[in-house]
Amino acid sequence: MGASDLPALPGFGAELFRGRLRTDLLALPPGDPRRLDDAAEEFLARLREFCENEVDGALIERADRIPDHVIEGLKDLGAFCVKIPREYGGLGLSGVCYHRALMIVSTVHSALGELLAAHQAIGLPQPVALFGTAEQKREFLPRCVREISAFTLTEADIGNDPYRMRTTAVPDRAAGTYTLDGVKLWATNGVIADLLVVMALVPASDNGSGGMTAFVVEAGAAGVTVEHRSSFLGLRGLENGVIRLDGVVIPARHRIGEEGAGLEIALAAQDTGRLSLPAVCAAAAKWSLKIAREWAGARVQWGRPIGEHDAVAGKLAFIAATAFALEAVVEVSGHHADLGRDTRLDAELAKLFASEKAWLVADELVQLRGGRGYETAESAVARGERGVPVEQLLRDLRIGRIFDGSSEVLRVFLAQAVIEGRPSAGHLTAVADSGDPVSAGAGWADPLAGHLRFVDHAARRLARLIGEAAERPGFEDEQRHLGRIVDIGAELYAMSASCVYAVARSGHGDATTELADVFCAQARRRVEDLFAWMSLNTDDHDRAVARRLLEDRYAWLEEGIIDPSVDGPWVAEPKPGPATGPNLRRTVPAGTPEC
Repeated sequence: MGASDLPALPGFGAELFRGRLRTDLLALPPGDPRRLDDAAEEFLARLREFCENEVDGALIERADRIPDHVIEGLKDLGAFCVKIPREYGGLGLSGVCYHRALMIVSTVHSALGELLAAHQAIGLPQPVALFGTAEQKREFLPRCVREISAFTLTEADIGNDPYRMRTTAVPDRAAGTYTLDGVKLWATNGVIADLLVVMALVPASDNGSGGMTAFVVEAGAAGVTVEHRSSFLGLRGLENGVIRLDGVVIPARHRIGEEGAGLEIALAAQDTGRLSLPAVCAAAAKWSLKIAREWAGARVQWGRPIGEHDAVAGKLAFIAATAFALEAVVEVSGHHADLGRDTRLDAELAKLFASEKAWLVADELVQLRGGRGYETAESAVARGERGVPVEQLLRDLRIGRIFDGSSEVLRVFLAQAVIEGRPSAGHLTAVADSGDPVSAGAGWADPLAGHLRFVDHAARRLARLIGEAAERPGFEDEQRHLGRIVDIGAELYAMSASCVYAVARSGHGDATTELADVFCAQARRRVEDLFAWMSLNTDDHDRAVARRLLEDRYAWLEEGIIDPSVDGPWVAEPKPGPATGPNLRRTVPAGTPEC
């Protein structure tokens, strides 16, 4: 049975926020969920061998660059075309396989995961596959097998507000072309891209209302200039840059979708690729678990391995439980996404949960390693110890809470979507009084049954809170209140996925249940704290202080320090016109297709 043959089912996350626990919507097929088909397993084995033998993560970190031979090797393996259908030259493998590929490469170096994800999750393959014409698919998908793409939406004045876009696309109806002008910021893969997805505003005219529109642009076209390669706290080797478009003329057939459909296309591409970051986060947590286990057993203090000391044991339990939950979320959501189920809300919850929890895992690992956690791996090697890049992990993971929708904005957007889809007051009353056996954990063995009963009760309680919030005037401005609602939902989702995954991986005996049990126990405490904060918080006081702070009432507190910042505008005003410096675009050979 294919995805198109399956009956339409609601998403688990959407049902959860309506007060309905539907673990049946998370159920995995019989058998080991880790076992993929032969083609996928063979690809992953080749990818692992290549990464172990041909990729030097420390070299990427030192040089701030992924070597050409590594990029070429990934192309040869088909790592840039994992999900592109075979009819277009790709591998045609599943989303779950793609996620596991990201987990392999990102643990060698985080920049490798971003290289592949920026191309396949939000780069050209996704918009063309979802919205492209048959002609566009034939023209561009075969090229995406080996040519690298980048997605360009952000500008200096666009954070999470795309309506502040200034890049324009002026049509010439008679010539059948558009002329693009503007400057795009933070384009991941933009420095080495062959193809760009450019979001630009088409002006309103007699032919239509115009609006944000998606276009395919050749990175080597006249008027396209990479004028800056960006550097960041982490993710060294990331080919991210500023791209100037000056009088770039493209044929109208390179427009993806209709004029004005750009935001819809961007959001849809993000929805389908949203699980990429959770996969990277899960890999980071699994690596953290390995290092924490080995170090806590080898390091001895006060006559015992540090893992036997209670303070460290708590950290080990948190890392192990969270690593299991993150893998569960990625695997369960990924399997259902491959089946064509509605996982949009699930994937957004996964992104929020994974980016926040992986950061905490990395922070705990640094603390567990002590001074060695703060020291670079290169420095440790130079003085004769094992080089463990823990501080690099912390730096690399920090961006997860910012890009692809910052945690704060994602909470607000999720809350708005949940409130818009909330059930009627009569339904909420019925849900509050229901004792549905599926929701109550019937058919599950303890301790998982007890945890699912908690999820069921908490989901109904959450649905009532959503209804109450929606009735209050100005609730949209209570962003932290709405954020707590979303955070509760994310914890409940992760608890449910962990229980389902523990049963599916029962081949490990009681070990999976033990990990699901400890994760759920920890999550329950966090959920209860969040519920408590719904009514007992400092939100009103905080807002008042923030207003006074912006009025400079507390500026005196800043006395006695020196600000080392370099003078300049907080947001640079883009200057239209041609580039004034060299083109920093790095050309990576495309080679011969072998996928």
